[in-house]
Amino acid sequence: MIAIVPDRDELARHGISVRGHVYWHPTTSQLYEHALARGEARLAEGGALVVDTGEHTGRSPKDKFVVREPGSEDRIWWGDVNAEISEESFERLREKVTSRLAEGDVYVVDAFAGADPAHRIAVRVISESPWHALFAKTLFIDPTDEELEEMEPEALVLHAPSVAAFPDEDGTRTETFVCLHPTRTEVVIGGTFYAGEIKKSVFTVMNDRLPLDGVLPMHCSANVGDDGRVAVFFGLSGTGKTTLSADPDRHLIGDDEHGWSEEGVFNFEGGCYAKVIRLSREAEPEIYATTRSFGTVLENVVVDERGILDLDDDSKTENTRAAYKLEQIANALPEKRAGQPSSVVFLTADAFGILPPIARLTRDQALYWFLSGFTAKLAGTEIGVTKPQPTFSACFGAPFLPQPPSVYAHMLGDKLDAHPEVVVWLVNTGWTGGPFGEGERMPIAATRALLDAALSGELAGVEFRTDPVFGFAVPVSVPGVPVSLLNPRLTWSDPTAYDAKAMDLARMFRRNFERFDDVSPSIAAAGPPA
Repeated sequence: MIAIVPDRDELARHGISVRGHVYWHPTTSQLYEHALARGEARLAEGGALVVDTGEHTGRSPKDKFVVREPGSEDRIWWGDVNAEISEESFERLREKVTSRLAEGDVYVVDAFAGADPAHRIAVRVISESPWHALFAKTLFIDPTDEELEEMEPEALVLHAPSVAAFPDEDGTRTETFVCLHPTRTEVVIGGTFYAGEIKKSVFTVMNDRLPLDGVLPMHCSANVGDDGRVAVFFGLSGTGKTTLSADPDRHLIGDDEHGWSEEGVFNFEGGCYAKVIRLSREAEPEIYATTRSFGTVLENVVVDERGILDLDDDSKTENTRAAYKLEQIANALPEKRAGQPSSVVFLTADAFGILPPIARLTRDQALYWFLSGFTAKLAGTEIGVTKPQPTFSACFGAPFLPQPPSVYAHMLGDKLDAHPEVVVWLVNTGWTGGPFGEGERMPIAATRALLDAALSGELAGVEFRTDPVFGFAVPVSVPGVPVSLLNPRLTWSDPTAYDAKAMDLARMFRRNFERFDDVSPSIAAAGPPA
């Protein structure tokens, strides 16, 4: 059955009267042709589409705004993460974006966010750029022809990266703006060509919508074994969510955004958005293969005049990216959803080199670490980040939380109480043998071996020690992993320097947690003691 293509009146309902062509539900080939013809992309050997995002090679979190309006203002976590903007300013910016969209050709992608039909939303992305439309088509879930005929958009993204704001006039910080109107579920984006803003805006919408339905939204990847044991991996960009979930011995549910409902875990997306700087064919063969595949969008990857890629070249940014369909990973789960988790993994890239490669957390420790969200922002993921920066990002995803962190932590606590068999692990994919600049990155082979043992239940039978600073349980030995690696103090050339830095980090945790004054005493006491 061929889907019905709407007419121009369908865009008029969004306030857009397009004078150019309207490309409804464009195909991948069509978007390739348009992007190449307009000189906005290059074709790489193997078939990937290579694009350059210009000045913005990462997210611009300080240019993200939420409209303060009566329908949502009481539930929004106002502050640095969700800077407020007036409805009047939003309307001005929306008018600028729709006026730009009306000037030329536009590309309309209708898709779903959420693989569970009970908890998904229909998303419409309208962009002036063919390759951004391809990005949206790749990252979100394709509807069937039958679903497309009946779709009624519930969320709207108006995307005109060539439009710049005037801060004094529009109430923005710079020329860049990413604005969400929660009640209307509309997003307007301008001033940045970085495609990740489209993806994360819809994630923010889901983070606002799903708690209202009793579903926990999570910044995590997820996979499932042949035995049905589901694992979810929380973490910020660059901590290993994509790499570690793409395990050839397990089925990939998704690499970045999921919901946890009464039925189990489900992916929000239909694609993956992986960092590819210095990607290894040997260590990450499936993700590597996507960089040589038709349909993949490569952001800021260096390509020579022959179309040959150089994944090791970071001259544009450390944050080089590949957007590809989930189905390009051979063992991806077609349904994009599975049952209740058996394991919850918190991934942290510890730039201090203090934390062990794996530790087991109690229920209260899990909520303490979830609210703390300790990791390092890695180079290039945000504007101005040029080397790893230690940070605390609540719920391992603070930039995408429209509601207070306590909302999500309370929901996670309820899930752990309802499923007491779930084991929570802390995994450090950061540094060992010293801090960034002195130590080395945790060996991925060791991380995989430890995760395999944890997810299979093998670690249930090994001896654990209690960490003297942080109080969590650390395995004393694991087959195939050097014993010294499990005790990070032994990897430092100066153990007393390790002790001092560990105490510094513990103090950082305690200072950060002071802002969470609405948690139970047992959770507050689950962190490093004074």
